[in-house]
Amino acid sequence: MVTGRGLPEMALPGRVAGAHFRAAPGPAVASTTRSPALRGRRGGGLMALLLRALATLAALAALSRPGSGDAGDGGWRRGGPGAPAAVAEEDRCTVERRSDLSYAEFVQHYAFLRPVILPGLTDNWKFRALCSRERLLASFGDSVVRLSTANTYSYQKVDLPFQEYVEQLLHPQDPSSLGNDTLYFFGDNNFTEWASLFRHYSPPPFGLLGTAPAYSFGIAGAGSGVPFHWHGPGYSEVIYGRKRWFLYPPEKTPQFHPNKTTLAWLQDTYPALAPSARPLECTIRPGEVLYFPDRWWHATLNLDTSVFISTFLG
Repeated sequence: MVTGRGLPEMALPGRVAGAHFRAAPGPAVASTTRSPALRGRRGGGLMALLLRALATLAALAALSRPGSGDAGDGGWRRGGPGAPAAVAEEDRCTVERRSDLSYAEFVQHYAFLRPVILPGLTDNWKFRALCSRERLLASFGDSVVRLSTANTYSYQKVDLPFQEYVEQLLHPQDPSSLGNDTLYFFGDNNFTEWASLFRHYSPPPFGLLGTAPAYSFGIAGAGSGVPFHWHGPGYSEVIYGRKRWFLYPPEKTPQFHPNKTTLAWLQDTYPALAPSARPLECTIRPGEVLYFPDRWWHATLNLDTSVFISTFLG
């Protein structure tokens, strides 16, 4: 692994495993006539059950909607000037999405050939709930995290408490900043100290023969990202926020400066690319996993403050 960051599997936020709603069976009806008082009590009870079920469903729906307030964004979204400039052609997606993929199809058509987005592959709703801003600060605010510079080779490392990173450095990217001036939390995780969180993560089930998974967890501000680099195959999943990906096959080296941010590349280089020179690209949202094959060039851009985890297959 040369310049890497990590990856994992995918979760479907807001979907509670085993949660089913059904009307409670009522008593057998012996007569078609009832007193008004009895009918009122029975109607009121059914209405209360219906209102409780609707309230529960509304709460789950709010949790599953990215960016829909604190329930949808985990409390991570903050106002700022960096994100809007990063959204050029946000709706453009040239990476195939497959929600019905079998393992045999994955190996035959994607594992060694091209990227693919896998919606709903796993269910990480509990891990997502534990990754809210409030809960992570309560659990790991005093923990020391290691930050990397957001350039292609990530030479510089800085250690500081997680709460200090979140409260002082987790802000929208300045488009004029260079990669070695931008500190980014991703890839250097203390899995012993953070074990209580990571044990709730379910990685993607599609492995590759002869590889073992290695996880990387990260949180980064709107407009931040890592410029083009490559390493072994893996998965990347967004827990909160949105992350845009740009990918080239190994034989097609992209035009980029290793110390300029992805946001600067998107603003300065991307618009001048001929259609045939453009990368594969797509925005990944909560509930989706992106798989990328071995040695594929890729750059990332966080469109919101984002929480994400990767699973490298090394």
